[in-house]
Amino acid sequence: MVFWKRKREETNTPNSSEESSIEPSELFDDPSAESADTSETLDPSNKTSWWRRVLTKTNELLKTDIRDLWTAEGRLVDDEFLSELYAILVRTDMGNAMATKIKDSIYDQYRARKIEMENVLEIIRNEIGTALKNKKAPLKFADSGPTCILVVGVNGSGKTTSIAKLAYRLTRHRNKVLLGAGDTFRAAAVEQLKIWSDRIGCDIVLGEHGSDPGSVAYRTLQKAIAENYDVCIIDTAGRLQTQNNLMQELEKIKRVIAKQIEGAPHEVLLVLDATAGQNAISQAKGFSQAAGCTGIVLAKLDGSAKGGVIVPIAEQFGLPVKFVGLGERLEDLAIFNPEEFTKALFQ
Repeated sequence: MVFWKRKREETNTPNSSEESSIEPSELFDDPSAESADTSETLDPSNKTSWWRRVLTKTNELLKTDIRDLWTAEGRLVDDEFLSELYAILVRTDMGNAMATKIKDSIYDQYRARKIEMENVLEIIRNEIGTALKNKKAPLKFADSGPTCILVVGVNGSGKTTSIAKLAYRLTRHRNKVLLGAGDTFRAAAVEQLKIWSDRIGCDIVLGEHGSDPGSVAYRTLQKAIAENYDVCIIDTAGRLQTQNNLMQELEKIKRVIAKQIEGAPHEVLLVLDATAGQNAISQAKGFSQAAGCTGIVLAKLDGSAKGGVIVPIAEQFGLPVKFVGLGERLEDLAIFNPEEFTKALFQ
């Protein structure tokens, strides 16, 4: 899969000798890429092992709890069995709709007959695989000029850290990245993003505490255009999806961006906390309606979360899960791959 490729105009920047500042997708798909420091990356030899590491809880529910349904060879598919199975599926956070779909599929194929555990797992695998099929999408980038990525989400979702991880990935592959610290309502958020930018080695535009976030977005874009940045990533104030005044502020920021760069923001990424479970569904609904989100970054999917929440998010809102946060380090961000995700659930 080609992640993206964009030619860059000749400039006087340090990267002007490069034919293109954006490399093919394998540099993102594989942490062992030649230009990367692999000393602290995830194991590049087996991508499925990444998912197994972060889907520990979901895997245990699907394999251990389902195995407990069997006391002998085969299990009769009756109301009692289907009810027990349904309860296990719901506990993975895959949602009532998917749990019902799996239960109904088993009923249709095996009603009043005995079924083996492997048959159940195969049906679950097929249903999830079908639901997530075509639910991945590459990031959208501008044909010319800087690409603008707007990042939204509630406080505590992992938004700031996810911005840092994305910036780190981009800079590792010779992209000139500029951050905009638009969460001016929280001094700690601005300071945290500044610390990340120093660690990564990318530039940042700061705003005074309590200042207009729209002005930070404006100055970020002005600098990105004037100094030939490839990508600018703008943070926004952490807010609840029910706070109408803050959602209106977000609309204002989008208007400021659109006036500076045609077609921008090119991406509006919603960061969701995987450990929030079904609460993440409510967040996705509110933000997707108000902010026009184009994709999701599912953060904190590091083994403590139940990864099944990816299923209802992708199904209900049609939003692709573009990245998942797999841990605490800057390297721990991966492109979401539905096939690898589904496969790892049953490894």
